Amino acid sequence: MAVEKASSAVVSVMATETVRRFESPHDEFFRYFFGGQLPRENTNMGSGFIISEDGLVVTNQHVVGKNPSEIMVSTTDGASFKAKLIGVDELTDIALLRVESEATFPYVELSDSDDVIVGEWAIALGNPFGLFDDGNPTVTVGVVSAKNRDFNPDPNNPRVYIDMIQTDAAINRGNSGGPLLNSAGNVIGMNTFIYTGGTSAGFVGLSFAIPSNRIERVISQLLTSGVVMLDYDPGLEFTSMTEQLVYRYRLPYVQGLLVTSVNKNGPAFEGGIMPGDVIVRIGDERVVSEMHAWALLREFEVGDTMKVELIRDNSLYEAGIQLRQKVSGR
Repeated sequence: MAVEKASSAVVSVMATETVRRFESPHDEFFRYFFGGQLPRENTNMGSGFIISEDGLVVTNQHVVGKNPSEIMVSTTDGASFKAKLIGVDELTDIALLRVESEATFPYVELSDSDDVIVGEWAIALGNPFGLFDDGNPTVTVGVVSAKNRDFNPDPNNPRVYIDMIQTDAAINRGNSGGPLLNSAGNVIGMNTFIYTGGTSAGFVGLSFAIPSNRIERVISQLLTSGVVMLDYDPGLEFTSMTEQLVYRYRLPYVQGLLVTSVNKNGPAFEGGIMPGDVIVRIGDERVVSEMHAWALLREFEVGDTMKVELIRDNSLYEAGIQLRQKVSGR
């Protein structure tokens, strides 16, 4: 059974992060020692799943925070372990941990999310509301409602969600970071957030998971170097469009990226892109912001031809950038 196959690899994740909060500026004592701020510990709870017998754990970045002081992982047999943060990728909301133990752990493998079919069964496992004390993860069942769902980035949110899997399997607080399975018990995604449609914080039938193929690409780099970087250099620099830039350069007001410089020895120059161009589409996606663009760039690899749509002199052009290996040291 799918649940039996994967449930022992599901874990509860508790992360403690030290943040600073402002005190009254009139309190001389606090201002003298802490500059108007006091350290405070925040504790986040979520889910995760083990992907190797030596205790590698995948979860959401928003579960562990940016710089947690302590991470505890609890398994379904009731054991608790400290975990080390291997790396986080805030852009894709993915974190990789390693359990600090010599034990051998049950684990699940990531399947090919490109094979996911709309309408197939979807099973969400996790630890909503911290109910993991009974030794079993919570299980909810639904179907894959849609694939390749994109969300317009929030300028105040550094995370960008593209190509998400939509399911009606209930995902609530604490489910974040848990696995989304198919009927064979294979991991097709990671439960990440829900759409509430209003002020309610509860489930209304719209849940979204990061596809397993994106998870695999990100964690392979986190495991190697602790960070996620492009393996190619597009050969250009850009910035998000603003009203000030529109006025300064007398450009049509569009959402997109203003190309600020182009390396004459790089692939963008060879593709015909020039400073002052406004990139409005990368691949098949309209560009919403600079962070969105970096997320889209992650979808390409060395050897790909990246198609871009741009505006130059109030006319629409298309260009192709042939991506090649980044030169060492750049």
